[in-house]
Amino acid sequence: MFCLSSSVVAPWIPGVKWVISALCELRELLLVLMCFRTLCCKGPPPPRPEYDVVCIGLTGSGKTSLLSRLCNEATDTIIPTTGFSIKAVPFQNAILNVKELGGADSIKKYWSRYYQGSQGVVFVLDSASSDEDLEAARTELHSALQHPQLCTLPFLILANQQDKPAARSVHEIKKYFELEPLARGKSWLLEGSTVENMDAVKESFSQFIHLLEEKDQDTGRI
Repeated sequence: MFCLSSSVVAPWIPGVKWVISALCELRELLLVLMCFRTLCCKGPPPPRPEYDVVCIGLTGSGKTSLLSRLCNEATDTIIPTTGFSIKAVPFQNAILNVKELGGADSIKKYWSRYYQGSQGVVFVLDSASSDEDLEAARTELHSALQHPQLCTLPFLILANQQDKPAARSVHEIKKYFELEPLARGKSWLLEGSTVENMDAVKESFSQFIHLLEEKDQDTGRI
């Protein structure tokens, strides 16, 4: 669009200069209104879906540190979780309301009391732990995978502390925990993790959210 000059169009027509000037001003006003509507009248973005997730694992596996880093919280004063804590962990396409359960022996026996209402499970294990602790983590994961309130839910299994020299590889963890036969037919992910590489942790959670979305869609079709 452009504004015509009255001297070019019809200088002999009375009042033509005023008409063309008014049209140009009207055009500019319309452009301003269009820009205002584009910038200010788009409305709020659609709300992100929220999922209730339970996070379990033995004491010292790194659950609290990972969740705190995901929430951009300080990790230098972290102490083991006693009981449980809840964090709303924001991601670009969803919000995870994570209920973290303490991993001490005195608390593990009460885990199942907090499973109700969960839509997914995050299990964190210390891949550099002793053989005894790794066996204990294996037992707890097997129990969770077969629990009536969790067995149909998506699982994100994080082999944490991958930055430590004694860490077992993801392949070694997968084989030792016998995940292929035990979790066959289930929706699950096994990923390595460390607080030193939060980009990789966020990517693992993004894949987990995709599983949650698929589960949610499947439930909606029933």
